[in-house]
Amino acid sequence: MLRKVVLIGDSIRMGYQDMVRRELENVADVRGPEANCGDSSRILQHVDEWIIAPSPDVVHINCGLHDLRRDYDSELQRVPVELYASNLEALFQAVMSASRAQVVWAATTPVNEQWHRDKKDFERLESQVSAYNAAAAEVAGRFGIPVNDLFDVVTRVGRDTFLSPDGVHFTGPGYELLGEAVAGFIRPLL
Repeated sequence: MLRKVVLIGDSIRMGYQDMVRRELENVADVRGPEANCGDSSRILQHVDEWIIAPSPDVVHINCGLHDLRRDYDSELQRVPVELYASNLEALFQAVMSASRAQVVWAATTPVNEQWHRDKKDFERLESQVSAYNAAAAEVAGRFGIPVNDLFDVVTRVGRDTFLSPDGVHFTGPGYELLGEAVAGFIRPLL
């Protein structure tokens, strides 16, 4: 019987999920919600449905881009970094107390804020990606949760090389790069 992997995350996860499924074919049953999981508050609201009920062996969680976005006329992110950290703590506690799954946290991928600003009526700042990643790494560390540093994966090959023109999403080769990185991180845990 194949081990079960659940991928949780936003549109970035949705972009690399099929690649992870192909990479882990005959090793794991890889699945994820059909919906974009959005921000950390939404994932926390759906933790039972999306993570606990499927009873995975490994759950790979990636969120942050929706949390750190902010409207141009606001100084506040959708989910301020302090609430983000609190949400992750509650999420990790819920999963670890109700599941036997190995939890993996994935760092939020980088953005090109200038490209993004030209395409959207809200912004995502690179400095906020770094701040949210630092907060998440600290919480994950307290829980002994390994971090799949997708930020570093993209940065090492050149951030803009694989970003789409919206400055946030990725080209096909970019999603392949991420999918291979996710599968490679998960494989030894199965």
